[in-house]
Formats: sequence, structure tokens, C-alpha cells
Amino acid sequence: MMQRRHLLAFGTLGAFGALGAAGLGLPAAALAQANPPRMNPQLRQRSVRAIAGGLHYLRGQQAPDGSLLGNVGVTALALRAFLESPEKYSEADGPFVTRQVQYLLGKARPDGSISASLQGTAYNTAVAITALAATKNPKYEPVLAAGRKFLAEHQVDESEGYKPDHPFYGGIGYGGGERPDLSNLYMSLEGLKAAGADPKDPVWQKALVFISRTQNRSESNDQKWAGNDGGFIYRPGFNMAEYENGTGSYGGMTAAGLLSLLFAGADKNDPRVQAAYKWMTANYTLDVNPGTNKKHGLFYFYNAFAKVMSAWGEDSFVDAKGQRHNWRDELAQKLLGLQAADGSWANAESNAWWEDRPQLVTAWSVIALEQVIK
Repeated sequence: MMQRRHLLAFGTLGAFGALGAAGLGLPAAALAQANPPRMNPQLRQRSVRAIAGGLHYLRGQQAPDGSLLGNVGVTALALRAFLESPEKYSEADGPFVTRQVQYLLGKARPDGSISASLQGTAYNTAVAITALAATKNPKYEPVLAAGRKFLAEHQVDESEGYKPDHPFYGGIGYGGGERPDLSNLYMSLEGLKAAGADPKDPVWQKALVFISRTQNRSESNDQKWAGNDGGFIYRPGFNMAEYENGTGSYGGMTAAGLLSLLFAGADKNDPRVQAAYKWMTANYTLDVNPGTNKKHGLFYFYNAFAKVMSAWGEDSFVDAKGQRHNWRDELAQKLLGLQAADGSWANAESNAWWEDRPQLVTAWSVIALEQVIK
């Protein structure tokens, strides 16, 4: 009887909604136009299948210990891809998940870092705690707490003899390298947020100092090199030589910088946020890393772009030429066209920063598509 009442109630509400629409004189086509889907339904279905293909590839790349390439960072990204997939894989699904979890836990060090070597400790720790937090398993809270503490202590600040007026203040580097950069800071902030860091922790405000000093916005950047287009660069006063654009803004770092601002608590009305969003949408392209004529770091850009646009919460935007773009449809179409027959992705036109390695790039691409279909 209760089920019958529920069905009757549902039917009554459905009829009421239809009558209401008819009463407003809105035909079905007009209603669809007023409330368009977030993305093309067929593209969404194809994206779900592409995610499944990518995950199948990643599963086949696991070593007996669960790792991919024997690398903490790549393994953590792959684990995150499984956990955030439409299938919502979990440890209950068995060894192809639990082996990855145990591999990461086995690399936890007494100082709180999670890394297989002394190189890249902050990067590895950041992506590892992001993945472990995605398991939603409370047993890992001590590891997450230790990871949060390690990243906060790794931040460049007074404890290392740096004053707030130093260009590196508030930044985080790879670990094993002495200079901080925006990419590692963004990943560290993502890890801290995912792992439940206190929003009132000083790490966020210190990070905002460094973030501001990597933005080409002279109103909020006190460095002499700063331009005024609102985009971001890799490190104060420095970009990777591969781009040959001096201190010019580019897409991968602008997406990372905008994400970092949002992670650190800046809201959408913050002038720094508005300037970064304006640069990213005005310079939008999926053919190269925006702001350059290069394909170096292209899949890094796709991954960061998908995450920041999903966080922004709008499905379309208008570029500098006045053209409207549905970013979900366009990024899905681009990634679908680049997927190999075995389900993997790789950057066929650049080997910079491991983008020729399908294990890494497939994990990035799957995570990007997972953001697209949200």
C-alpha cells in the first residue's frame, strides 16, 4: 500500500508539473532550451565508456604490489581515478583497489611524507593523501594527519628563515628541490583540502602570498616583473624554458593558480580570481597549452582545466571573440578523439614532464573526464 501511495504521489506531481508547463504556454522545445542539459547526452555516454576503457588500461598496468611504474605519484593518481569514477570503485571491489592503497600506505615515512624516494616528496605526499582521502576509510586518518603536517612544515616560511617579503614565501616545492613553484603548491593545497586540513590553518594565508606573486596582476603582485593580464606563471619571475615565453601567462599554470586561490579560500568576487578566470576564458583553446604555441604539459592543462571549471560551477563561458563554449562537451570531444584503442592516453607530440607515459596521462585524462560528467 505504501509503495502504491508513493507511485500515486509521484504520478500526481508529474501531472502537476506538466499542467504547470502547459499553463505557462511553454512547449517542450522551449522548456528544453530554457533548461539545457549540462552536456550532450551522447557525449556523456561516450565519456563514461572512455573512463571505463582508461580504468581497464590502468588496471592492466599494475605491478603485483599494486603500483604503476613503481611510482607513488602515478599510483595515487590511478587510485583516485578508480575511486572517483562513475562506478565508485572502493576497497570492497578487491585487490585491484586494495593493492594500490596498501602500496601507498607502505611508502608512508616517519616524517609524514609518502614517497618511494627523497625526490618529489611533497608532490608524492600531496597526491597520495588526496587519493587516500577519497577512500573515505577512517582507518587512514593518522596517515592523512601526518601527511598534512608534513606538507605544512614543507611550506617556505619563517621556520626556514624566510620573511614574508621574500618571493618564495608561502610556496611549496617538489621536495628534494629547493625552489617552490605554483604547480607543487596547487597539488599540495588540493591534498590538504581533500585530507581535511583546518581552513583556519596559517598554511592557507601563507599560500595566498605565494599565489599572488605568481600572477601577472600588478595590483596584487609586488614583484617588478609582474604584468597585468591576470594569468599565472610557474614560479615568481620564471617559466619553464620549454615555453620560451619569459614570464608570460599560460594555461596550465593559470588553471592551477585559479584552483589554488579557490582552495585557499578566495571567493569568486576576489579581483585575483576574476582576473584569472577572465584570462583563462579569453585565451581558451584545447589545441595547445593556452598562452603558448606548444603542446608541452597539454594533458596537465586538460586535467587542471577540468577541475577548475567544475569547481567554478558554470557549464559554458564566452571567449574573447564573443563565442560561447560548453567546456564539458568540448573537452570531452577532445579527449575522446585522443584516446588510443587500448583505452590509454599519451602526449604524442611532447615528452616533457612524463607526458609521453600513458600510465600518468591516462590517470590525468580519466580524472578530467570524471570532472566533465559531474
